[in-house]
Amino acid sequence: MPSLRARPHAHARARAARSRRSPSCLRRGAGRSSAVANRVPAVARVFVITGPSGVGKGTLIRGLMERLPELELSVSATTRPPRAGEDDGVHYHFLGREDFERRVRAGEFVEHADYAGRSYGTLRSELDGRLRAGVPVVLEIEVQGARQVRETMPEAVQVFIAPPSLDSLRARLVGRGTDDPEEVERRLRVAEQELASQPEFSHVVVNDRLEDALGQLVEIVEGSLGDEGH
Repeated sequence: MPSLRARPHAHARARAARSRRSPSCLRRGAGRSSAVANRVPAVARVFVITGPSGVGKGTLIRGLMERLPELELSVSATTRPPRAGEDDGVHYHFLGREDFERRVRAGEFVEHADYAGRSYGTLRSELDGRLRAGVPVVLEIEVQGARQVRETMPEAVQVFIAPPSLDSLRARLVGRGTDDPEEVERRLRVAEQELASQPEFSHVVVNDRLEDALGQLVEIVEGSLGDEGH
């Protein structure tokens, strides 16, 4: 398959721009009324890191936080079972389906989305205290969730992490050994749709060489923190 390349200007921009609102035709997981209800006060920068499963978001975020220790990571909630070595409250908040849906109805999520048959979301409790205290927060979320955050928090800095090609993404998903072949194919089908959303994002980083991609991500975040006087 042909190589997938980021827009050239996205790599050079060190200053974060406000993410553009997605077109009205794009499907969102939350209506406008719930978006208003879930609005979180903007006191500190929120950095949304999104992209297909297996693209290396977690590895890049770990490197980012090592270089910029003032950042704190929001722990997402999910209905998927823990993988080997994952701890509840550290890697994810692992919730049962009924508990997750109850929290959705109670308005406890800033964003939530279904991905490959599982539900994921960001609890308001993960953001509120940090933002009031002026602590910059990193969210690792799905593209659907990133669109919801763009609606409720347009000042958030959104970065899309892309693979150099679908073939390389397939190799990464197979190589990590956490999903069976059917799950890998399901994630790749979702990835094709997500990759088409790149033009929605002010920043796109292609994770081909890890150090290069990490350097670009750090540059984007540092520039945004500098804009806010941090």
